[in-house]
Amino acid sequence: MSRGAFLRLLLVLGLLAGCVALALNVKPRLGLDLRGGTQIMLQAKDTNGVEANATNVDRAIEILRGRVDALGVTEPTLARVGEDRILVELPDVQDPEQAKEVIGRTAQLTVHPVIGQAQQADEEPDTSKRSNVQDTETGEILQLGPAALSGAEIDSADAVQPQQGVGWEVSVDFDGKGSDAFAELSRKAACEEGDPGRIAIVLDGGIISSPDVSVPCGSEIRGGTNISGSFGEQEARDLALLIQGGALPLEVEQISSSTVGPTLGDAAIEASAKAGLIGLVLTGIFIVFVYRFVGFLAAIALTSYAVLAYALLLVLGSTLTLPGLAGFVLAIGLAIDANVLVFERAREEYAENPRAGMRRALQIGFNKAWTAIIDSNVTTLLAAALLFILASGPVKGFGVTLSIGVVASMISALVIARVLTEIGVATKYVTKHPKVSGLANSGRVRDWLNRTNPDLMKRRNLWLGISGAALLLSLVGIFGAGLNLGLEFTGGRVVDYTTNTPVSADRARELVADAGVPEAVVQESTQQNQENPVITVRAGDISDAERDAIEESLAQEAGGAEVLSDNEIAPSLGEELRNKALLAFGIALAVQMLYLAIRFKWTFGLSAVLAMFHDVIIVTGVFAWLDKPIDGIFLAAALTIIGLSVNDTVVVFDRIRERWHGTSSGDFAAIANKAAVETMPRTVNTGLGAMIILAALAVLGGDSLRDFSIALLLGLLIGTYSSVFTATPLLTYLQQRWPLERSKKEKRVRDPQDSGAVV
Repeated sequence: MSRGAFLRLLLVLGLLAGCVALALNVKPRLGLDLRGGTQIMLQAKDTNGVEANATNVDRAIEILRGRVDALGVTEPTLARVGEDRILVELPDVQDPEQAKEVIGRTAQLTVHPVIGQAQQADEEPDTSKRSNVQDTETGEILQLGPAALSGAEIDSADAVQPQQGVGWEVSVDFDGKGSDAFAELSRKAACEEGDPGRIAIVLDGGIISSPDVSVPCGSEIRGGTNISGSFGEQEARDLALLIQGGALPLEVEQISSSTVGPTLGDAAIEASAKAGLIGLVLTGIFIVFVYRFVGFLAAIALTSYAVLAYALLLVLGSTLTLPGLAGFVLAIGLAIDANVLVFERAREEYAENPRAGMRRALQIGFNKAWTAIIDSNVTTLLAAALLFILASGPVKGFGVTLSIGVVASMISALVIARVLTEIGVATKYVTKHPKVSGLANSGRVRDWLNRTNPDLMKRRNLWLGISGAALLLSLVGIFGAGLNLGLEFTGGRVVDYTTNTPVSADRARELVADAGVPEAVVQESTQQNQENPVITVRAGDISDAERDAIEESLAQEAGGAEVLSDNEIAPSLGEELRNKALLAFGIALAVQMLYLAIRFKWTFGLSAVLAMFHDVIIVTGVFAWLDKPIDGIFLAAALTIIGLSVNDTVVVFDRIRERWHGTSSGDFAAIANKAAVETMPRTVNTGLGAMIILAALAVLGGDSLRDFSIALLLGLLIGTYSSVFTATPLLTYLQQRWPLERSKKEKRVRDPQDSGAVV
């Protein structure tokens, strides 16, 4: 083992040791489906002439969603109940009292000139007129002029520590209008003495800070200011996120709080964990069977991927949900993609020049696969970053999970797997017995393709015709048969039941399903003034007869039951959240297309994006025809399908570009066909590895993951098809109209033994 290889091995071992230590000492934040959390019911009230109707309550929910995200709680549930109540469910919240305090405040912030001292504070200060307000810090009562600016004119707020002194402050930045107003206010105060030389910052009817304006007369303060006071770190952070999030249009009052159990039962969670473990073991066996010794080393690297991804999730404080767990399990299967790309490249190199040795073939395989690996992962990371920045709720959470998976898989494949395989193939035994490595044989799929040499692009009209027919049939299903939208999109009904004796959530789920509502979300919650846990049943459509049937079933089980509350519930994925998600999707696709246009050509980017639309629409159409629910879990599956599709397509396109620039003869369609055939062994092996895991989740994972796994299986099959039979034929037609220039120079790839050699 060379010194460099030894140092890289030490680095890998140190990295994994740190990740294992983190995993053992930090507890993950689990979602509502796995652990439950805190449930708060808020009552909205008419405030300053603003009526507590559905429209204004929905506006308040979006502001509350921003506060919840600022608290670090991802994947929360916020929904309007009836016309004027708000249900907030916070998964695995560590400090529910702090959460209640922050999300319930109205946060009406205004900035005023100080006129002087006053004797008695007004009971309800009017920000539009002169009013007497008490300073909550000093206790003094000040007479204030009308508000010069409000929280609506604030761009951002952050908790900061002053350079000198102790404690914390809140740094506030104004927008253009707010900056002008504060500059005028501070300029006037700077020329006054005593109390009129101060500025008062009022939050919810109380002065939280009234500093002197300490600048020369004639000067002014622009851009922003710091709110000082006797703030601790947490107080400053809470105040900053209140100011940042904006003022609630309505006053809200907490009317109840409770601890809720997980939405999924222990049996479902256990079944999903077993399915994931079985899928992983089978995937490891598969990759060892195909690639032998290097496959065994890659399987070890996959284990390191799981440790890395979990450690990154803990560092970022992300919430782990069951779909997120399934996504991680799937990503472990897809993490073999980079290894498969490298191994197939190494097989090609060894077949061309076996005398150069196994280690050199593997190194060139890593070098040649580098561009395809980077391009496919960068496009996915761009989409994930935009989803995190622009979206909110579950879509934002998926952006975090997706980013973690991509980063961990790249480290696993390009660092850990490379170190292990380069050391492994350099051993004396493998050098003397190259067939043991798994790289000396070309593989059955490649051998069959070499014998048959199929001309796929000769029938490109047929393939595009099949894709067009499938799209048409899917659109008929979507707009004709209609989508079965889930509770998150349509809202529905939520019924709370009390029972004479406790009933477990798992048993309640069975009773609710037997009563005719198998798709319902059933939770157990502990509420004040209730001796036994309350059973909450939520579904998109519960008739009065079904509600009564559930009550009767619970009563027979518990010796008596009754309805505690019965309410209509609005969609938790409201209109604004859906619009943000659609905006994030649109921009993500546009950025992906731009990246591919820069790295390849705009025709490549357009073909890839059209193939992505093709895949998602067909899967959605199948779900429409089968009347399967389109819910938050399906949304996560659709996002994953986009990643699968672009990865497959980029691998094919990268080989097309390499062949087109590396040869001087042959038309583009022939080159594209050759590239598609050459990458097919990678496509088959990667696809089979992922399908093994998905099949295990679909068959053994229970109802909670079955539809998710079916959607991903469909997406994987359709995405594999579209990369070769939709995206590539489209590209060949676009090439005829807008050709990619051909370089007659041979592509140079760095030889690990001679940096100047052409490979």
